[in-house]
Amino acid sequence: MTFPGRVTQKLGCVPQQLAGGDIYPALEKGTIDAAEWVGPYDDEKLGLYKIAPHYYYPGWWEGGTMLLAFVNLDKWNALPKVYQDILEQAGHYANNWMMAKYDAQNPMALRKLIAGGAKLHAFSPAIMEASFKAAKELHNEVSATNANFKKAYESLTNFSNNSYSWFQVAEVGYDNFMVRHSQS
Repeated sequence: MTFPGRVTQKLGCVPQQLAGGDIYPALEKGTIDAAEWVGPYDDEKLGLYKIAPHYYYPGWWEGGTMLLAFVNLDKWNALPKVYQDILEQAGHYANNWMMAKYDAQNPMALRKLIAGGAKLHAFSPAIMEASFKAAKELHNEVSATNANFKKAYESLTNFSNNSYSWFQVAEVGYDNFMVRHSQS
């Protein structure tokens, strides 16, 4: 089960993993009560808003989109350096292209969802706090039994905690300013 699924399980949900094409029929039949897919652009393509019109944000389980690839270390080391460099640069390009694509397409898709009847709701602070607490508990549980996870999690957490003060000054401050002006 995915980490977000395990977190929602801690909150009392019964998560199910379904193929994209199976989500709409499962909602329609009442087999599942809610769904999470990718974001507005992909959600619109599946038509989820037609059967589940309440659209909640933010997706606390995925703070940002990222592509990953795993390569067997022995196979990687056997590649010529130039091929390693090509694969690395191709990965950077694909990740940046994908993020730019969603940043460009999600705003229009969200407007279409709302125009099609979706009702936009923010998760309450209580739900966000409970989700955060459950996620932290899960991360600590996994860290207690998996040294590699613990090392990566601690590194990511330290980086994030140190970065948020800058993001609040630079990005959040600017974004809030621009959002206020875009709505006037």
